[in-house]
Amino acid sequence: MIGSWRWNVSLGIGGSLLTLLFSLGSNGLAITSFRCLYAFIAFFAMTFLFRALLAMILKPSPSAAMHQTAAGEEHAVGHAIDYSTPEEGDELNELLKNQMDGNVMLEPGQQSTFKPLTPPKLVSTQNKEPEELAKAIRHLTGG
Repeated sequence: MIGSWRWNVSLGIGGSLLTLLFSLGSNGLAITSFRCLYAFIAFFAMTFLFRALLAMILKPSPSAAMHQTAAGEEHAVGHAIDYSTPEEGDELNELLKNQMDGNVMLEPGQQSTFKPLTPPKLVSTQNKEPEELAKAIRHLTGG
């Protein structure tokens, strides 16, 4: 079960104190104390049921148990995440240095420099007659 019996007791005491605060002004001490006792029992039982329900919901499914390996390994492939960083500090530093210099290593021993794309201009307004430009603008503006 999730948690411990301390959760049951603490929530039971909390419910009992709330009942005491709300009931003491309108009832006598004997009736208020019985209501506090009943509230403690009710909150204790509700907390116990809630914890049992939560434990059943979070319990691993039987299909997950079937995925265990024959060697008795508890963590099957894909169920554990390794957050450790591999020890490749020298290779990483070399890649970063090459990137800072503008060189990208393709394979060990080959280097290539970065060259951005330079697409050709699709339309040039140089060497055009003013009449043709005016005609094109009228066509594009719909006039």
